[in-house]
Amino acid sequence: MRDVVSAPPGSERAKKIRSIIVRTMTTLIMLALFFLIMAGGTPFVVMLVLVCQALVYREVTALFELTAQSGGRPIEGKGAEKSEDRWSKTLNWYFFAVTNYFLYGESLIHYFKHVVFADAWLTPFATNHRFISFMLYMIGFVGFVSNLKRQYLRQQFGLFCWVHMTLFLIVVSSHFIVNNILEGLIWFWVPACLVICNDIFAYVWGMSFGRTPLIQLSPKKTVEGFVGAFFTTLVFAYILGTFSMRFNYMICPGHDLGVTAWDNVECEKNPVFIWRDLPIGEPLVTILSAWARRPVTSIPVAPFQFHSVVLAAFASLVAPFGGFFASGFKRAFDIKDFGDSIPGHGGMTDRMDCQFLMGMFTYVYYSTLIRVNHVTPGSILQIVVSSLGPQEQIELYRELTSYLHGRGLLGSV
Repeated sequence: MRDVVSAPPGSERAKKIRSIIVRTMTTLIMLALFFLIMAGGTPFVVMLVLVCQALVYREVTALFELTAQSGGRPIEGKGAEKSEDRWSKTLNWYFFAVTNYFLYGESLIHYFKHVVFADAWLTPFATNHRFISFMLYMIGFVGFVSNLKRQYLRQQFGLFCWVHMTLFLIVVSSHFIVNNILEGLIWFWVPACLVICNDIFAYVWGMSFGRTPLIQLSPKKTVEGFVGAFFTTLVFAYILGTFSMRFNYMICPGHDLGVTAWDNVECEKNPVFIWRDLPIGEPLVTILSAWARRPVTSIPVAPFQFHSVVLAAFASLVAPFGGFFASGFKRAFDIKDFGDSIPGHGGMTDRMDCQFLMGMFTYVYYSTLIRVNHVTPGSILQIVVSSLGPQEQIELYRELTSYLHGRGLLGSV
């Protein structure tokens, strides 16, 4: 009672104000770093995703602590338990490293065939990449089985399942996000900004007009905030998509890793970024002609504007459930945040929960409905190196040289 009485008046309010200031300053710093990294080029953006992925993996796997209990007391001494915990953490990070090696190795082989299969040292790793990855995983699997202890079996198998679930939800999702980046920064930039926009305006509309709870897992989320953020994000997506697609730096695939925002970038544009005239009829012709004071019979549009709105719909209606999933996760473990790596925001997982879901959708949507598959020199080189023997490769070289020489495309050989 004495402590309550002696508490300074307004201390709770001062604490909230201090928390808001810290949160705002951290947000501004993160936004500045995000824009700087985006301008630095594809390698820096990929590194950003990898760092976030590692932090999230550490936070989630840390929730599962390996303990051996029997009747409420440890079976072995503390030294043995600590040794067991160290070994389990080593295996956790080993599986993390092997999964990254496999997934990002696949990406490097797919997007940089012209480099990988043209190098004598890299070619054996590229042609045998999946076998090497599988054997590396088997080493970890054998290490896990060899270390099984009777008194730890339930916890060890629980940790094994926990780690693999985390790898699937986090590392695989991050792999899709990196693939989006390599297809063009715009496929990372726009979806990420849409999630941020929806999160901000869900808070703004919810604080201003929120009355009806949306879901029990997140009591502060309201139907009014959810609906208001949906329409706001749709408008923002149209504006951001229209603006971003004007820059080749954003829409060109990341095949040249040395390009920055200040370089002149040229590439063959995906058809979704090409403007075209959409004919319009009455009464729009009359209205727009009167407003523009000139005849207007069509309006310029680009398919990416439509795709941006589709991405916005997912970011508003489905991606927030990634956050609700994380909220349920935290309630299951009775924790407020996944960590404290970001002052005022909690852990990295608290900020990336919706982004992982958004990144997976963007990859599936792009690869299914938008990607244009071209036969490239890199893809042909991959087939030649992996499918033809040395003599067949030499024969192909001679025949191709003879063909190009006959067409006058090569000088005398």
